[in-house]
Amino acid sequence: MSTATAVATGGAPGGAPGAVRYGSISRERKRALYWSYFFLSLFVVFFLMPPIYMLITSLKSSAEIGAVTNPWWVYHPTLENYVNLLSSKSFLTFFKNSAVVSVLVVSLSIIVSILAAFSLARMKFWGSATLATGVFLTYLIPDTLLFIPLFKIFAWVHDKTGIELINHWWVLIFLYPTLTVPFCTWIMIGYFSSIPKELDEAALIDGASYFQILTRVFIPVALPGIIAATIFAFTVSWANFLYPLAFTTSEDQLVLPVGIVTTLIKGDVYNWGQIMTGALLGAAPPLIIYAFLMDYYIAGLTAGATKG
Repeated sequence: MSTATAVATGGAPGGAPGAVRYGSISRERKRALYWSYFFLSLFVVFFLMPPIYMLITSLKSSAEIGAVTNPWWVYHPTLENYVNLLSSKSFLTFFKNSAVVSVLVVSLSIIVSILAAFSLARMKFWGSATLATGVFLTYLIPDTLLFIPLFKIFAWVHDKTGIELINHWWVLIFLYPTLTVPFCTWIMIGYFSSIPKELDEAALIDGASYFQILTRVFIPVALPGIIAATIFAFTVSWANFLYPLAFTTSEDQLVLPVGIVTTLIKGDVYNWGQIMTGALLGAAPPLIIYAFLMDYYIAGLTAGATKG
């Protein structure tokens, strides 16, 4: 065996060391795959058990839920919880309020974040880098610290103008962007920065304005990033619990997460069947969106990491 052949096979002349090395790599790869499958199985079991238990409980009657039986098995399946909940005027009101708020918040957040990200990523000006960092840092402030000063601001507005901002579902349209706009802007900055500068430079040479560059060049190219920001904004506005709990109280003004808790839990009585049903129905819209747009979401989040 020649030296070149020995190098190609990964060993010294004679080939035996190379065979041992390849056998060793194969065993190491199999061991790594076994561990990967083991931890992935644990991950799947850990994260799928709650929704599976919710589904099982939603198919039980109140009597069966309270009975001393196997909690992971449905002996007498029924759709009574789904029928009662979907025919409830309150639940449909909660669902409608959540849908309207989410759509409007997503629209407002995407418009603001696209304009802000384009300005910070391409229209360089003094302090733009610091401002971009500050935009992201505002997202790190938890909403548990924000809702108290916001509540005080609403009280001040009521004292000065007489406008009551508390206990109106539409006020959430102005509250949720404090959570969605910073992160959406950060996503879009990373995506806009990954777009080659030659594209907008060529458009400027051809006489295009910055607004035309944004609408005709950046938005079509950055569509995965926009979809990622849209999914994030929708998820936050659909599932947020603290803001609607603090700023809405009347039943007709509640959104889905708070409405399920406040109407289906009465004192120490928990209507577990309908609670689980409501949680599953509430989780359906984000789940459907993620199922069809997950690739765009991942592409949008990882775009900034590939900037070269």
